[in-house]
Amino acid sequence: MIYLNSFRFPSETMEINFTTDIRRTCYDSFYPFNILSRYEFERIDLAPITILYGGNGSGKTTALNIIAEKTGIKRDSIFNKTNFYNDYLEMCFMEIERDIPENSRIITSDDVFDYMLNIRNLNEGIDLKRDELLDEYMDTKYSKFMLKSLDDYEQLKKVNSARRKTQSRFVRDSLMDNVRELSNGENAFRYFTEKIGEDGFFILDEPENSLSPKRQVELVRFIEDSARFFGCQFLISTHSPFLLAIKNAKIYDLDSNPVEVKKWTELENVRTYYEFFKRFEDEF
Repeated sequence: MIYLNSFRFPSETMEINFTTDIRRTCYDSFYPFNILSRYEFERIDLAPITILYGGNGSGKTTALNIIAEKTGIKRDSIFNKTNFYNDYLEMCFMEIERDIPENSRIITSDDVFDYMLNIRNLNEGIDLKRDELLDEYMDTKYSKFMLKSLDDYEQLKKVNSARRKTQSRFVRDSLMDNVRELSNGENAFRYFTEKIGEDGFFILDEPENSLSPKRQVELVRFIEDSARFFGCQFLISTHSPFLLAIKNAKIYDLDSNPVEVKKWTELENVRTYYEFFKRFEDEF
């Protein structure tokens, strides 16, 4: 499925014309200007699955954030913005094949990490409340309580409840269970499967973070199926050879100047993996 057909970033000439007028000011950063143009990255034509590949500082995340802001899709985590961000967005142009669905979103590493931390903090809060209820049970059950007025009625019900129930039953009836505890990788994978629904445009910024190789392979299968059968379009930044090998993905190499579309087997990162395992082939 194609929702976003193409996207154009400002050319180097457009950026120079804009920044020349403001260079005499006190600003020392014009981000996101002068990031993508230095690699002559001016246009991206999207497939059902499009991947941006490149080393740190190549502009992958910048490009994803710009496209996410211009398309207006949902996002959770904040990101780096400057005074010139809106000026840059006004210079960008996009061609829409179909209306971008409302459930479309960008998913970043920060989103996944926050999700895992929230689960951990929730369980820690439940554990703390459990300890408090255990103490409350003992104090309530063996207290010398006497009903003096209707104001004491709620406390009377609590005392009677504690005296009728075992300690464990008292706590279970008063407290929700812990959220099922999974590994970080399992929680990260679950986050993607919960947030990526049918018929949507999804931007994933280095989704391999926190995922083991096995989980990355599962995510690849999930992405391929979502694009093929469930009306989804993906724009992904990654270093992972597992994600780079996604079937029929269109890959832009941001390490080349100018930026080029390449096969995954031509990428430097993948070649490094290949040469490493080839050197130790006899040990497998």
